[in-house]
Amino acid sequence: MNISLNKALLQTNDQFKIGIIHYTKIVVSESPQMIKGRTQLYQENLYLELQENPVTQRKGIAEWRAVWKSFGADPNRYRHSAESLMRRIAKQNYLAPFHSAVDINNFFSLQYEIPIGIYDVEKLAGNIEISLGDEQTGYEGLNGRFNSLNKILSSKDEEGAFGSPFVDSVRTAVTEETTEALQIFYLRPSLEVTECEQLLATAGKMFTQVNGGDFRSFILNKDNLVLSI
Repeated sequence: MNISLNKALLQTNDQFKIGIIHYTKIVVSESPQMIKGRTQLYQENLYLELQENPVTQRKGIAEWRAVWKSFGADPNRYRHSAESLMRRIAKQNYLAPFHSAVDINNFFSLQYEIPIGIYDVEKLAGNIEISLGDEQTGYEGLNGRFNSLNKILSSKDEEGAFGSPFVDSVRTAVTEETTEALQIFYLRPSLEVTECEQLLATAGKMFTQVNGGDFRSFILNKDNLVLSI
């Protein structure tokens, strides 16, 4: 499987970067109590911080709102997933545990203040391209409705779009049957490549400590438009 970054995205922002982690031999299950407790405590502390420092003033959230707008989407109408999660917590609408893959994915998104998606590799078809959606791009999302991705970044395989920093599709969702997964990090463009590499290494290590298995991480950017897994 090849994963590529459409070079047209770099015409808008030549520092645009995507992080990829490929997991194999994982076991997805109910999150351990340690993860549930750590996530709950993190959300409670974050709630307190957000009373003093509003969501849109946090560096990662603000940077991704700017990225969102630069590609043509309205950040007030279509909020990226990290901002949506954080806004829930600002209202004390804390995230309920789902399963070990989704719970850790959400934790990473809050911690790094960036959108992150995770997908079941067995449900993907052929090669993947990350590009800007158009009027025909969309899918049934995990939010329970059809989502149009016009002017919104999207990941697509041979069957069509399946993921975005807005909301992910039902088709490629990770379940407790998943043993091989692909995680897409919409990295902050301002981060240096070495910082991105460290972020991915730390995330992959934590994910496999909970879910087992192995991981490899990659970065797509102007110097590396295509990778193979």
